[in-house]
Amino acid sequence: MDNLITFCITVFTGFFAITNPISNMTVFVALTQGANKKTKDDINKRANIIAFIIVTVFVLLGKFIFELFNISIPAFKITGGILIFFIGFEMLQSKQSNVKSLKHVDIDENIAVSPLAIPILAGPGTIVTAMNFVANVEPIHIILVIAIFGLMSILAYVTFRLSDNIVKLVGNNVISVIGKIMGLIIAIIGTGMIIQGIKLSFNLMS
Repeated sequence: MDNLITFCITVFTGFFAITNPISNMTVFVALTQGANKKTKDDINKRANIIAFIIVTVFVLLGKFIFELFNISIPAFKITGGILIFFIGFEMLQSKQSNVKSLKHVDIDENIAVSPLAIPILAGPGTIVTAMNFVANVEPIHIILVIAIFGLMSILAYVTFRLSDNIVKLVGNNVISVIGKIMGLIIAIIGTGMIIQGIKLSFNLMS
């Protein structure tokens, strides 16, 4: 039971850091600027549902994808760790990650799919993190990962819905600091994945 609680805390922390709903709400505000309340809510709802479906598919088919492309767990952890570390490092440098780079997008509900669902909410970093959590685990862990990401989707929806008020209340500077803290956490998670991958590689060779 204690192991499951620790696992849940680790998964929640990882998802919260990589999806970063507090920092990403400024992106939502920018993308939906000028839209009415109903349009914003429709975009918000659709983006989070699509992101949840995408991550769930990768979580459920993770082992099949490994077998199909002959991907080893150590290689996946090392490569995924490097990618996640890179995203966190860019956030620490106050740069917008190239993985999540945005171009001008017209205000319509298509932005719910891209760039909000992909790659803001369910980008490569999120998918890699999710698949890492379900690599070589029991079915209960897979269910927990899906449930926790569902919780993250709800949190993101609520945060985006309150985004205008939150930005006015706390200011962009505070949100920027939070983004840096999340970047540090992401970089640490990435480093941990790399170390795990290296350890697994040596264990397989011994």
